[in-house]
Amino acid sequence: MPVWDVSNAKHLLSRCLFGYSRKDLDKALSYTTLNDFVEKELLADRPLPASPGEWVTEVPVNNSLESDRYRAMTYWWYDLMLSEGTNMREKMTLFWHNHFVSARDKVNYPQHLYIQNNLFRRSAWGNFRQLTKDVSIDPAMLIYLDGRLSNGNTPNENYAREIMELFTLGVGNYTENDIKQAALAFTGWQVNGLNAVFTQNRFANTNKTIFGKTGNYKHGDVVDLILEKPEAAEFACRKLFKEFVFYKPNESFVKQMAEVFRKSNYEIRPVLKFMLTSDEFFNPQYRGAKIKNPMEVTIGMLKAFDLTSGQVNTTNDWPYIYTQTQALQQQLFYPPDVQGWVGQRDWISSTTFVTRGSLSDYIVNTMGNAKATQFKQINTPVSYARTFKTSEDATKLVDDMVGLFLQFPVSAAKKQSLLSILLGSTILANWSTSTPGAENQIKALLKAIMRLPEFQFA
Repeated sequence: MPVWDVSNAKHLLSRCLFGYSRKDLDKALSYTTLNDFVEKELLADRPLPASPGEWVTEVPVNNSLESDRYRAMTYWWYDLMLSEGTNMREKMTLFWHNHFVSARDKVNYPQHLYIQNNLFRRSAWGNFRQLTKDVSIDPAMLIYLDGRLSNGNTPNENYAREIMELFTLGVGNYTENDIKQAALAFTGWQVNGLNAVFTQNRFANTNKTIFGKTGNYKHGDVVDLILEKPEAAEFACRKLFKEFVFYKPNESFVKQMAEVFRKSNYEIRPVLKFMLTSDEFFNPQYRGAKIKNPMEVTIGMLKAFDLTSGQVNTTNDWPYIYTQTQALQQQLFYPPDVQGWVGQRDWISSTTFVTRGSLSDYIVNTMGNAKATQFKQINTPVSYARTFKTSEDATKLVDDMVGLFLQFPVSAAKKQSLLSILLGSTILANWSTSTPGAENQIKALLKAIMRLPEFQFA
């Protein structure tokens, strides 16, 4: 079992949460072992949150409210991410949202994507077999991949193809005939109001042959047949590895994960625990090697500045984050296509890198600015600096701020450059948060840290 220390705790939190605060780090380290923290905090069950509004139970009708409700639901999810504490359920909710993809450009009614989002939250580390069965007849998925239009006479192959190619097996582990036959098994389901309903006379009530086995299969049977194939467990574990450990999977370790997955009958919690408490997860070569997605950047920044969900202004703060994450190419409930957000290097371009820097500069500029529109609850630069015990020692303050905002050490030359930015025109011996100009120098330091390429990595 890896040692449970500050370095490993920071690495674990940076991968499993949308950033973390110093309070989160202290809480993690209050546990004596990694195993205890993972079991009692990271993977602990929680009650489901209240909904974003009573409208989620309204029968969908055509009106002009959909766009506003999608925004409200997005802000609601931002708030859940910011208030996640040391529990990774929201991170897993986004993982499944980006795995079993549906999007608002086709799923017109936010009620349907709310139902799906809560399915992912309830099943965050539940049973993958059951989750896949539930998703197969989820109203949003039936709309997004045309299952609601499919019937025994004219079966639609979209979902049958994507469940094999993108959700469970991967290319090369099925045939075109498997897809055609599975499409017949997925027939019969339609969407009525908020619910998926099965209509017997739309179902292909005949034998189907899938992976060489024949029977009058329905949707759940197809999932069971898929999960009998060893490639299924490896496919899901490979994706978990790429998201939480490293974008180039260690296939030997993926096979170990898959064995745990199969032995637990596809329970997700055991394989997550196995991965997150392994020596492989804490391999030094993986540290700081994941490019943060836009939600990790934005929510993580607010956490680092000690902003809590109760302090966020829904009228001003979340709309700003909404426009910025759009510009950074991650709008929740709106993945680009059925493959979802590819991530890693796709997050960074000549445009998005500049936008990331502008975003961090803007948030720093609002610190203590009474005239600012957004993020008025963030401390003034001096007050924020004084929350660090080392605030009056310039060298140690730089060390502590770098340690909070970055996931691996910077070079001595970079650290010296950051120290020079903090000091400005003063000398080391004269540094104090009480000296004139300290506020601007602290701002300059924070901007410089978040402008470093290293800040983009978790």
